Amino acid sequence: MSANASPTGQTPTVTPAPVRNDAVRESAFLKACRREPVPHTPVWFMRQAGRSLPEYRKVREGIAMLDSCMRPDLVTEITLQPVRRHHVDAAIYFSDIVVPLKAIGIDLDIKPGIGPVVEQPVRTRADLARLRDLTPEDVSYVTEAIGMLTRELGSTPLIGFAGAPFTLASYLIEGGPSRTYENAKAMMYGDPELWADLLDRLADITAAFLKVQIEAGASAVQLFDSWAGALAPADYRRSVLASSTKVFDAVAGYGVPRIHFGVGTGELLKPMSEAGADVVGADWRVPLDEAARRVGPGKAIQGNLDPTVLFAGREAVETKAQEVLDSAAGLEGHIFNLGHGVMPNTDADALTRLVEYVHTRTAR
Repeated sequence: MSANASPTGQTPTVTPAPVRNDAVRESAFLKACRREPVPHTPVWFMRQAGRSLPEYRKVREGIAMLDSCMRPDLVTEITLQPVRRHHVDAAIYFSDIVVPLKAIGIDLDIKPGIGPVVEQPVRTRADLARLRDLTPEDVSYVTEAIGMLTRELGSTPLIGFAGAPFTLASYLIEGGPSRTYENAKAMMYGDPELWADLLDRLADITAAFLKVQIEAGASAVQLFDSWAGALAPADYRRSVLASSTKVFDAVAGYGVPRIHFGVGTGELLKPMSEAGADVVGADWRVPLDEAARRVGPGKAIQGNLDPTVLFAGREAVETKAQEVLDSAAGLEGHIFNLGHGVMPNTDADALTRLVEYVHTRTAR
C-alpha cells in the first residue's frame, strides 16, 4: 500500500506544514501567490539556478548533471547563486524533473546537448513494474539540501518542483526528448488503459517527490508540464487532466501555493487551471490579461517575458517587460517570470537589471 493511502482507501487529512518563518510567509512572492497586496511585483526566473551564471559553470565543472542534483552542498550553492546575484524574490530548488525517476531505479542519464535519455523506454504493461513507489529515503539528499537552503535563505521563499505525469511519461515512452511524441501519443490513443495506469503511477511518484520537498521546508511548489502544449484541449482533458489533478490534490493539505506551468499551452490554460493550482503560468504567446481571462477568477498568474528578449539590449528588454507589466496591471496576483526558462547564453547582468526594473516600476 502506498504511504499516502489510508487503510480505507480514503485520502487522509494532511496536517499543514508549520510556518517556519513569518518573514517568508509575508514575502512579496507568497503574498502574490495568495493574491494579496504586495510592495512590488515579485520576480523569479525558471532555470535561474544555473544555466547562464559563470559561477554555476565553475562549480559544475567536471560534475555530471544528475550527480550534481544529488549533492546537497552543490544543490545549496547553485540554488543560492541567483538570489545573491539577481536579488530575485524566490529561489527555486536546483534539480531536474527526472531525478525522482532516477531515484526509483530507472536507468537514465542526462546527456549534454540532448537531455534525459532512458535506456529502456516504457512501452508495455510489464514495464510498469519498474515504476515503484518513491520513498523519502530514496531522495534523502533532497531533504538535507532543503534544510541547508532554508537556513541560508532567511526571508526568501524556496520553490520546490516536479515534472508533471504527462511530461515524465513522454520521456519514459520516447526514451528521450521528442518533437512529435509519436510513441507517447500512440499509447495514449491506442492503449488508453495502459496510458491511464502509467500516468496514475507517475502521479503518485510526483506527489511523493513534492511532499518530500514541502515537508523539508519548501514554501511553494511548481508542477512543470513542459510538453503538454503538444496536446489538443480535448485530449488533455480526457487523458492528462486527472493525473495532474491527483498530484495537486495530494499536496493541497499542506497549505503551500501550487503553481502549474507548461510551454505552448495557451489553448490549455482553462483545463490546466482546473487541475487545482493556485497560480497558473503562461508562456509569452498569450498576453497576461488574456491568459487570466482564459484561466478564470481566483488564481494568480505567472509570466511571461519571452526569454529571447534578453538578447536584444537593455532598452528592448525594458520595453517588453513594461508590456508584460501593463498587461498584468488589472490582475489580482501577478508574479513576473519569463515565458520559459533562462537560456544558457543569456547575459546574467541582463537578468539582474530586469529584476531591478520590475521592482522599481512596480514599487507601491
